Amino acid sequence: MPKLIGIAIAKKIMGKMEEQKSTFVSIENGIEEDARGRKKKRQVTILFEEDWKTACKELNTNLNWTTRRANLFVRGINGPQKENTIIKIGDVKLKVHTETDPCDVMEKQKRGLKIALTPDWRGGVCCSVLHG
Repeated sequence: MPKLIGIAIAKKIMGKMEEQKSTFVSIENGIEEDARGRKKKRQVTILFEEDWKTACKELNTNLNWTTRRANLFVRGINGPQKENTIIKIGDVKLKVHTETDPCDVMEKQKRGLKIALTPDWRGGVCCSVLHG
């Protein structure tokens, strides 16, 4: 069972990621106050701890998980590499739509990060909310 170890939101697209202690998740709005919450196939992004650690190890660095700009940081499961996978975190059910593609923003954060996140869906997944 996955364990939630971090929550972050950006109130504006490309805005600063702000860590949260808790949040409200809904089918209509994704994560409360997050700018991407209404984008149905990208309401919530999840980064998996082991994938993040692997990418950081390849770069010989220790970056904060929010560098990836994901909403949820989880431990205890490997990131699924398959669309339509259902992930349950507490009472929240999320449906995986696609990989969160590493982009040039990652390269601006740390040289080589885009490439380190590319294999095996290491950059995480984009999900919609099935149950808030």
